[in-house]
Amino acid sequence: MRILGIDPGTRITGYGIIDVEGNRLRHVDNGIVKTRSSDPLPLRLKAIYDGLTVVLKEFSPEAVAIEQVFMAKNPKSALTLGHARGTAVIASVNLNLEVHEYSALQVKSAVVGYGHAAKQQVQHMVKALLNLPEVAQEDAADALAVAICHANSRTLRQVAINSGRR
Repeated sequence: MRILGIDPGTRITGYGIIDVEGNRLRHVDNGIVKTRSSDPLPLRLKAIYDGLTVVLKEFSPEAVAIEQVFMAKNPKSALTLGHARGTAVIASVNLNLEVHEYSALQVKSAVVGYGHAAKQQVQHMVKALLNLPEVAQEDAADALAVAICHANSRTLRQVAINSGRR
C-alpha cells in the first residue's frame, strides 16, 4: 500500500510517500511545496493545491494521512493553517482518495513512542525507520512521520479486525 503523508502549512507544506509491504516500510519520496509569503492567501492556497495535485498524480497513493490542526496560541494562525489543511484535503478527495487524520500526539507516539517528543527526535526516528541516508527536511520528515503513523494505525486496526475486536 502506498501512503502519502502531509504536514500542512501556508508557507511550507511537507509531503512524504512510503510503501507498506507487510510489516516493512519503504521510503518512496519526500519534499515540500513552498509558497511565497508575499502572495495573498488565495494564491498561496492555489500553489499548495497545484503542488500536491502534481505529487498525487505522479505517485498515485492509495491513502492520504494528514496532521490535524492543533489550537495554536494565536487563533489567526490556527485558522490560516486550517485553510492549508483544507486545501490538502480537497486535493486528495478530488482524486477520490480516502483521507485519514492524526493529531501531533498520535504521530509522535507512533514514530517515537512518546507523544511529546521533540521535532529532532521525530526526524531521527523517521531516518532510522525508513533507512534514509540523511535526515529529511523538517516539514518533509513530519509528513513522513504522518505516513508512518497511518501505516502503524492501519496495521493495528487490521490486527483488531482479525482477532474479532474493533
